[in-house]
Amino acid sequence: MANVTPLPLDQQGMRHRSYRGKFLYFTEGVGETGREYFSVTVQPGGERTLRAQCEMDDYRLLRDVVMTVGADWYPIDAFVRLSVEEQTVGSTWYTFSRDQAQCEGVTREAGRISQSAERSTGIECFGTHALHGDAWLVGRLRNYTGDMQDFEIATFATSTLANGGSGPDLIPIPPGFSTIRDMGFEEVTVPAGTFTARRVVIEVPGVDDFEVWAFGEDCVPVKVVSHGLNQYYHLAELEGDAR
Repeated sequence: MANVTPLPLDQQGMRHRSYRGKFLYFTEGVGETGREYFSVTVQPGGERTLRAQCEMDDYRLLRDVVMTVGADWYPIDAFVRLSVEEQTVGSTWYTFSRDQAQCEGVTREAGRISQSAERSTGIECFGTHALHGDAWLVGRLRNYTGDMQDFEIATFATSTLANGGSGPDLIPIPPGFSTIRDMGFEEVTVPAGTFTARRVVIEVPGVDDFEVWAFGEDCVPVKVVSHGLNQYYHLAELEGDAR
């Protein structure tokens, strides 16, 4: 076995920053119906990795997500594992270049899957159905130079269902099919505190229309509303070095 040589003492020590927290899920007229625990690490160069555990009591759905985006907020890779009613639905690994998406996985519906698709316009983002990943759309929006009121998303998602309860698959969402509208900044108060957040409206016809309020440099979602699921989500806890 090869020896591993540690770095010199003056080069040791982790240089990323990190933050973590929890969202609470609510259904109109019912109350709390789920939660999402998350942690994010941000490297000095801007690459960031999300780790999320999503629990939806009303569907007995458990989703584990790991996703990395670059400093430009374009997706790099992801892993999603999904179970519903205590039974595994599937697990899939994804990798992205600027214009190509690939995945390898196993799902209950399709068995072994190996898929690849291209987008000549560039892949803006990837929808894992974790709330934190939805808010990272704002990072891409900040780098966009077109009409800020009609930002066409070229992307993929893991599921065609609003709750993300199928797959995990590689579902194409072509440019122009879904849009994101920038509504500017608003002050939002949630259990974790009061934040000045950027509000965007995301429209995915036939799947969901939802709103996201994202805070700061890290695009931390502090509030999300899903009109398709009749649900809303609040940031309940936030600690660490979020900016």
